[in-house]
Amino acid sequence: MRVAVLTGGGDVPGLNPAIKAIVNRAIDNGYEVLGLRRGWAGLVQINPDSDDDIKDWAIPLTKETVRRIDRYGGTFLHTSRTNPSSVKPKDVPAFLSTDDKADDKPRDLTPHVLNVIAKLGIDCLIPIGGDDTLSYGERLSREGMRVIGIPKTMDNDVYGTDYCIGFSTAVTRSVEFIHALRTSAGSHERIAVVELFGRNSGETSLIAAYLAGVDRALISEVPFDTHKLAELVMQDKRSNPSNYAMVTVSEGAQPKDGEIIETGPADAYGHRKLGGVGEYVGDALQQLTGQHIINQRLGYLMRSGAPDSLDLMVAANFAHMAMGLVERGESGRLVCLQRGVYSDVPISTLMQGKKRVNVPELYDTDAYRPRVRHVLGMPMFLT
Repeated sequence: MRVAVLTGGGDVPGLNPAIKAIVNRAIDNGYEVLGLRRGWAGLVQINPDSDDDIKDWAIPLTKETVRRIDRYGGTFLHTSRTNPSSVKPKDVPAFLSTDDKADDKPRDLTPHVLNVIAKLGIDCLIPIGGDDTLSYGERLSREGMRVIGIPKTMDNDVYGTDYCIGFSTAVTRSVEFIHALRTSAGSHERIAVVELFGRNSGETSLIAAYLAGVDRALISEVPFDTHKLAELVMQDKRSNPSNYAMVTVSEGAQPKDGEIIETGPADAYGHRKLGGVGEYVGDALQQLTGQHIINQRLGYLMRSGAPDSLDLMVAANFAHMAMGLVERGESGRLVCLQRGVYSDVPISTLMQGKKRVNVPELYDTDAYRPRVRHVLGMPMFLT
């Protein structure tokens, strides 16, 4: 049995512990393990007729190789946002290029990927990623490849699971930095605007604001009115004995009279780079209120460094669940947490819906702030 593991999309704390747990259990079972570098790019870039390519992109993993990786964040296998079913001509490996230079349409390299998988002798593939990375895993599953998916993303928005590796650490980091920023906001009597990662789901902004006691939270699901926000924030500032106010903003938040702030070309999954809505909000608040603003974009700090204890636990448990499915001969499954219980569902489940903040239950759309009505019977992270 030869198992391969890869990590795709944005890095999060917890990936290395998951890889280590997979490798250790697989080797204890007498399996071989390959680590595919840079996510799906590894399978795209390998020329099956080149031994050098195979050595560069597919690494044999041993217990010694992974012995210390769980002490660090990120992924030692590296990552990318490659989508083999939609590869731009400029990204197609030279050995697969065609002579038709006028054709600028993305290419579906899935037949090549399946050929590489066969060449490498991979019996089961374990992709660790968000909904983009896992969606291609679902494609390979439909093509007949044995795939067991593990969900990770600090946005916590993979449909079919209540929790994804990386979310707890991202929220923990956010709360810590928000509290640290209070010293400067209070000292200078300013309004602090903190932009957090969160493309389509505002869960990081919502939960971080809820836990840190932030005055107002803008989320991806609810467009906001800057004039109304300015009035609310000034009320918060005046009612605070230290004369300051705090606002969190999801990077995917959208003003009612504007558009989501995106820059650059779309990636292989059709996403353009987000970022800048915090500055937009800060500039609007300064213009409307005349107050000085502290703009802080946390961005990559949310997912940097080692995982917290919860992400260590979930990463290890997801890995053991995935290997348990491999051992039982299962295929096309996604490990998950549902209502606080470890489980697994068909990997196709992630394609059947969108996971978003439960706005009626968790958010006050008039006051732009968390409003948790009840928690009885809800998952730990209220998702």
